[in-house]
Formats: sequence, C-alpha cells, structure tokens
Amino acid sequence: MPQNITQKIISSHLVSGEMKPGTEIGLKIDQTLTQDATGTMAYLQFEAIGLPRVQTDLSVSYVDHNTLQMGFRNPDDHQYLRTIAEKYGIVFSRAGTGICHQLHLENFAKPGTTLIGSDSHTPTAGGVGAMAMGAGGLSVALAMAGEPYSIPMPKVVKIHLTGELKGWAQGKDVILYLLGLLTVKGGVGKVMEYGGPGVASLSVPERATITNMGAELGATTSIFPSDDVTRDFFTKMGRSQDFVELVADEGAEYDEIIEVDLSTIEPLAAAPHMPDVMKTVRELAGLKVDQSAIGSCTNSSYADLKSVALLLRDKHITPQTDLLISPGSKQVMKMLAAENLIEPLMDAGARILECTCGPCIGMGGSPVSKGVSVRTFNRNFEGRSGTQDGQVYLTSPLVAAMCAIRGEFSDPATWGEAPAKVELPDTVPSIRDQFIFPPDDGTVVEIRRGPNIVALEQFDAAPETLEVKVAIKVGDNITTDHILPAGAQITALRSNIPAISKYIFSRVDEEFQSRIENIDNAVIVGGENYGQGSSREHAALGPRHLGVRAVVTKSLARIHRANLVNFGIFPLLFVNKDDYDAIGQDDTLTIPVAGITAGSTVTATTSTGKSIELTNDLSEKELSIIKAGGLLNAVRQARSES
Repeated sequence: MPQNITQKIISSHLVSGEMKPGTEIGLKIDQTLTQDATGTMAYLQFEAIGLPRVQTDLSVSYVDHNTLQMGFRNPDDHQYLRTIAEKYGIVFSRAGTGICHQLHLENFAKPGTTLIGSDSHTPTAGGVGAMAMGAGGLSVALAMAGEPYSIPMPKVVKIHLTGELKGWAQGKDVILYLLGLLTVKGGVGKVMEYGGPGVASLSVPERATITNMGAELGATTSIFPSDDVTRDFFTKMGRSQDFVELVADEGAEYDEIIEVDLSTIEPLAAAPHMPDVMKTVRELAGLKVDQSAIGSCTNSSYADLKSVALLLRDKHITPQTDLLISPGSKQVMKMLAAENLIEPLMDAGARILECTCGPCIGMGGSPVSKGVSVRTFNRNFEGRSGTQDGQVYLTSPLVAAMCAIRGEFSDPATWGEAPAKVELPDTVPSIRDQFIFPPDDGTVVEIRRGPNIVALEQFDAAPETLEVKVAIKVGDNITTDHILPAGAQITALRSNIPAISKYIFSRVDEEFQSRIENIDNAVIVGGENYGQGSSREHAALGPRHLGVRAVVTKSLARIHRANLVNFGIFPLLFVNKDDYDAIGQDDTLTIPVAGITAGSTVTATTSTGKSIELTNDLSEKELSIIKAGGLLNAVRQARSES
C-alpha cells in the first residue's frame, strides 16, 4: 500500500501500537539532542535510570541557551554537562559553537531517522527529511536509555506547494502564512508533510525555517522530502554519505490536504503577542521600529545572514533603531568571514552577538520599554523578550533588515528589486573539530557537580481520591513562558527545582507563590490550548514540586500534556466547557481518582456543591504512569519486576 513520508518513517521505527490516528504508538529513537536549559535535568534523570551508556545511535548535548556566565551557576552546569557527556557516550557542543538546531541540521541530522530533543524546535531537522520531535527532558532521558518514545499516532496533513516565492517573500513568510491560516492550534495531533512541485524551489535552510516554526502550529512535527535539493545540501556540507532519498509514494493518502501557491505569498509579520496574529508588512507601513533582531534557530543560517549583509552593504541603520545579529553557528560565521560579509554588518551599525539563542529567550538584547522589536524569531509571547511591555513582531530576515534601515515598517513595493536568492557555496568549511566526542570508555570519568545542581526528588503515587484546591485560574493560550518565564535570572536555576519553582506564574499572578505555600494538594484551572510553546518540562515539574496534582482545562498543548503525565499530574478536560465558569480560584475540587480509567468520564465536586464532569484522553499506559507518581517511578518499578 502506498505510504507518505511520515508513514514510512513511523512504520520502520514502530515498536508498539497500531498506525491508527489517535491511538498510542511507541517509536524507536535513533538520535537525541538536549540544550543546556533543559539538559541538566534530562541528564540528572538519565543518571537516575542507572545505565552505564546511552543506547541511541547518536546523542548530542548542546550549550546554547544559558551562556551568560554571570556567577557560578551556568558555568557549573556546563561543566556538569561536559563530564556527563564524557561518561555516558554523548557528543558535547560547548558554549559559542552555535544554536542546537542549526548545528544539528548542519552536522548530524539524517533523512529517515527519528530524533527527539528537549526543545520544542527540534522539528528543524525535518527540513532534511528527519522525523524530529520536541519532547520533555524525561522523555529524552528515557530515549537515551533505549526506551521507545510514545505519542498518539498523528494524522498526516499534506501541505501541497505550487509555484515559487516572488519578490521579497522568503521561507519565513510561508510558515507565517500557514499560522495565519491555521492558528496556533491548527497542527495539534498532526504531522505537516510538505509536497508538490513547489517544494523543489525551496532550499534546505528555507525548509528548516518552515519546519522549525511548525512547532507554533502545535504540530507533532513537520517534514519535507529528502530529494535532489537535500542531496545537494549534504554534498556541499561534506556529508554526502548521510543522504538517503525519501519521498512519498505515488498515490499515498493523507488525512487532509492544504493547497498553497507560493507565488501568492507576500512579506508577513506576526503581531503581538501570538505567532498567529498575522499582518501583511505593507499594512504595517509607518509603524516606528525601535529594534530589529536577526538570528535564532529559525533564521540564523548562512543564507539568511548573507542576504542581510548584502542588503546592508554601504548602508547605515537609522539612529533610533538598534540592530542585533546572532549567527547560528561558527560555521556560518566562518562562511561570512571568508566572503568579507561581516564588515558590511558592522559598518551598517549592527551589533554582532555570540552564536547562541540570546535575545530569543530573553537572554540579553531586550527592547526598550513599550518598544517595537522586529525579530526573525519563532515566538513573540508577552514578556518573552525580557521587556514585559515590549511589542514584538516576527518577520523574515529581509523585512527585519529593511525595518532597521528605514526605522519603520514600510511597503515592500517601495523597496526596489528584491535581491537574488542565496545559494550555498560548493565547499562549506567544516567545524567538526569544535565538537567534543566522548571516549570509548567513560567508566573512569568523574562527574563534576556544582552546588546549584540539586538531586531529583521522588514523588509519591496518586491517592484513591484527590482533594485539590484551585491555586490559580487562567484563560486561553497560556504558554509555558507564562507558567515559567525565561530570562537569565530564572534560566540559571534549571538544575535546582526548589529554587526555580519560586518563579512559577510569577509574571501572571504575584500572589501565586504565597497562596500555594498554604495548599497541600493543588489544581490549576485553564482555558483552551493550555501549555503551548516551549518544551520546558520545568513548567510541569515546578508545579508538581509545589503540590499541583491535576490540571483541568478546556484543551492542552501536546508537549506540556506529556510533561504533566511524566511527573504524575492528571491532565483532565472539561466535558462541558461552560463548567470552566463554575470553578473559582480558592475553590476545592474533589476528584475520584480510583474511578478514572483511560478515556473515561468522572464526576468531580466543588466546595460549593457543583458537580463537574471531567474526562481525559489518556492511554492505559499514561494513566498507570500518573498513578505511579510519574514516569521515573513507573520505569523503576517495571525494571525491578523484569
């Protein structure tokens, strides 16, 4: 029977379950990646499993988030990550080498493989035909231990591309168009698989930009074929041995098909404060811009930055606008330097930052108060930039550069002829020597731990009945940035759960911490799409540390839902969404845990006497994990019984 690309990869990696949409499947994982903001916890969890070596074909530990080494915490974490990598057989990428997704695309991603990473933008590798998914750190730790990765079998949506991009439109505008069309919930439970004649017109960096921001659709992942364009990319990167052709079979079926004519797409901008609040750049003409920032895992490739350098050559940015540029890797920097393209950036007035995530996660580069910041990043959640009232717009690199030159948004029709598309040179310099590969035998390696690295606590199993008090009630589209903010001060505490938990909901409700301190068992009540955004498992682990035992919402984002399960928190859904209004903050909810079965409905009772029906979309396995007190407990229990 003809198969699409997604079905081919899943069928070749299927360990358990049936390939029927919505049913739970287990997948063998070939590769994993972590970054330092999530990696310390993932490796603490891997240590707790007790294996002497990772079981994957390749695992890579990248340092790209917490690179502001102010005080001992981040340097200590990086030292821990380096020694952990040496001991357990993990490739290590030190601070300044580059951003994990850009580096993985350049050096390690392979068509037809499975990859999970403790970062929601891991689907970047889908640009070369890998099935790459973001996951919580515990899921990554278990994959490194050889455990299958469990997900609901996704539906497969074909994005059928025709035509070619014209004028000033870039690959970023394709995914912005889809976000405007489908919203941040449009990809939930789905893989977005790109096909059609228009695919051949998109380079691998453009494809990777699109798959990277597929995370903003809520999609399980996004994937492109591995075709002649992919072959050319691997050849130029000196990795021709890693190329495998991977295309959908003739006659392959899809659950849905969306037609997109690339020639009709114009430059777009996601307006504050969601990636799906779409505007055309021309309709924003006249809006003053205080800052432009170009980079992040979405748009920091050689092609992106060369196009910007050529546009800025012999020009100056306006005095009222700052321009920040974050190259994606040392390879990108070397290529720009070889072509004398760093000087035009500096001469134009740009600040060249380190090859890291930087401003994308509020790690420096914050805009002025109420400032308009035009960024080539993937998220514009309120406060994520580090400035709570910052007004962040998401655009392509060319749009961000033009905003810096003119000091405002302007109609692309006034920009003149669009620059030619940038292609990779025939020979690309390797930075393979920048990675630290592990020794064959790590048994003699001493793991070095600083005082900020705190051992994991073990959570108790679920009781027969939960009496939980509402610690906070929030609305729709609450992101993991709302639950646990990013930024230098907070992110430095990722390996210290008691310390970082003090910041849970700190920018949403200043009284949350004092309130939850007086609650033994708590519940969070939320609206639609609760937990969208980053894969940060601390947004589940922190609340669990504080005593949260259940989250009751109208709907949940995929990765956050999985993280709740991993740490023994019940993800429950309103049967009647109007019941959301019947629960108030400080109400107590009695939930009959013993009566919860996979997919069942139970009746909870509020302290005001209101009966509320709650359901779940849990599998039997997930339910057993929660009742055991979390995934680590369940794995320990299973291994002790085997």
